[in-house]
Amino acid sequence: MLNLTQQVLRTDVAGMPLEWIGYQDAVKLICLEQVSYALGSVLYKLHGGINAITGRRTEIPVNAILATHGAHPAGKNFYHRYTPPLSNRALFRRDQNLCLYCGDKFPDFMLSRDHVKPLAQKGEDTWANVVTACKRCNNHKGSLTPEQAGMQLLAIPFVPTHAEYVYLQGRRILADQMDFLVQHFPRNSVLRRRLEGGEALLA
Repeated sequence: MLNLTQQVLRTDVAGMPLEWIGYQDAVKLICLEQVSYALGSVLYKLHGGINAITGRRTEIPVNAILATHGAHPAGKNFYHRYTPPLSNRALFRRDQNLCLYCGDKFPDFMLSRDHVKPLAQKGEDTWANVVTACKRCNNHKGSLTPEQAGMQLLAIPFVPTHAEYVYLQGRRILADQMDFLVQHFPRNSVLRRRLEGGEALLA
């Protein structure tokens, strides 16, 4: 029985990571001859109908990484000055599910988005002003800054690049997909240091 839940990493023809797609979308791209080249391990070998002339059954291999023809409509924005959409899921993963006030790790349902400079004090709902906080610490901080609340912020928030955001959106990332993604992170990337060197978010 095939595990058809494993995501495929789709890139543009230049190799820029674009998004995660399911096996159905991957097969559709292959059948429409939209795939320029494939990389990584073969995730699935899907079987189609039997050729009436040859008597052979069609087989479609689906690789972990598919580079597709053309460019993403917003592709040029992924390289410079791109700000990905902010979501709690990606935020919690950026901060490794750690509360950046008490330093403890929590499941998603026990976490919340905290605004370092509170909205009540004209803070913005942006990557550079939000951190992961457990609900207890967030309630304690309230509408105060960390300094006003007497709480220490344990790490500085940062804005992920598009490639980093694709990583943050992944569910179960395979080794070859991870290696490919990391090569597209900036050299000074916090995420790159964590993944390559095992650097902890909170030292």
